[in-house]
Amino acid sequence: QVQLVESGGGLVQPGRSLRLSCVDSGFTLDFYAIGWFRQAPGKEREAISCISTTDSSTIYADSVKGRFTVSRDKAKNTVYLQMNYLKPEDTAVYYCATSYSDSDGRCAYDDWGQGTQVTVSS
Repeated sequence: QVQLVESGGGLVQPGRSLRLSCVDSGFTLDFYAIGWFRQAPGKEREAISCISTTDSSTIYADSVKGRFTVSRDKAKNTVYLQMNYLKPEDTAVYYCATSYSDSDGRCAYDDWGQGTQVTVSS
């Protein structure tokens, strides 16, 4: 079973960047479509990205489009979430997860790690 581990979170000022990492402690990530979601205190889970089941493209939420980018380094068995121009509203616990898109094109997730806290504040 996939065992995802996120890292790279922390405190960052608005407008700065942060890169999160996601590794699988058990198996190669090559077998999985990895996406990201986040959850802020008192709020519902928000999908950030996932892999389209239709064409394998990366789907991004409107709230992060143009600022966040998902990439993969196969040699390091790592998936990254590069977050630029961070805003206070990006503050949340971030999770990487095995992902897909449903018939309506919405992101869905199956297995995820413990998450990493990202706090954007001056």
